[in-house]
Amino acid sequence: MATQLRPRPSVRDEAHADPPPEKTRGGLLSRLDKSGSPYLFIAPFFLLFAVFGLYPLGYTAWVSLHDWQMGGKGDFVGLDNYADLFDDPDFWNATVNTLGMLVLATLPQLLLALVIANLLNQKLRHMTLLRLGILLPIVTSVAAVGIVFSQIFDRDAGMVNGLLDLMGIGPVDWRADKWSSWLAISVMVDWRWTGYNALIYLAAMQSIPRELYEAADLDGASRRRQLWSITVPMIRPAVIFTVISSTIHGLQLFTEPLIFGQGGDAITGGSLRQFQTMSMFMFEKAFKNFDYGYGSAVAWMMFLIILVLTVVNYLLVRRMK
Repeated sequence: MATQLRPRPSVRDEAHADPPPEKTRGGLLSRLDKSGSPYLFIAPFFLLFAVFGLYPLGYTAWVSLHDWQMGGKGDFVGLDNYADLFDDPDFWNATVNTLGMLVLATLPQLLLALVIANLLNQKLRHMTLLRLGILLPIVTSVAAVGIVFSQIFDRDAGMVNGLLDLMGIGPVDWRADKWSSWLAISVMVDWRWTGYNALIYLAAMQSIPRELYEAADLDGASRRRQLWSITVPMIRPAVIFTVISSTIHGLQLFTEPLIFGQGGDAITGGSLRQFQTMSMFMFEKAFKNFDYGYGSAVAWMMFLIILVLTVVNYLLVRRMK
């Protein structure tokens, strides 16, 4: 009986042959490692966010639906706290104050940060020292900043009024009027955060190809033209980030106006509530008057206002060309 001989596989066939199957247990562990490791690495953030972010947010919403006083949980009142809030002129005054200081502080702050970053992006001596110098305000204690600027804007012995006197302008009571107090607090906020935003812009500028500026120089474009036509569009993600973060910080303004107020009426933002922010109003209702239900309603209104303005700013800046 003739034996049937099978053809011997060629070298090419051996090269393309299927690899031997992995062991079931080892293959399962490998797949779990590839698919599960990323979720395991980011799990601590979401765990902490759930405990310190989502839970307080949900609990505050629950408290805002009750007549919750210092003694403990009161009656369920539904949306009565929110109805009272909409009829409260002090809340709307605090909202206007917050938005006014937000505009006065944020716009000059971001424009000045852009100019400083553009200057630091040039070839200058002692560049590292200059970059470290603009970080000093952010690492300074906010309480120290508030105390120093309160003295600078003091009515009787402040440095600003001393400079105005040299120019023949009478002294200004910076705490007595809405606009003057807004301006003084905005200067405080700008001094603290301008350098931080400038470093973010500078980091984004470092990634712009130098060939673009060289081509613009050959075309005769001025430095100002290059800034607005090349630099700003190329750092748009950084601009979006700073606009959103500055909006959130501005709407949560608390420490600077509180220290600026001084005296017994500090939490009310002056005798006429001329510079009381939403955060200060919430603190007054919850921790001075011990009306936790009403204070929680204020906190949730702040959250909604911040959410709306953040989305609006994001859509506006995203359309920037």
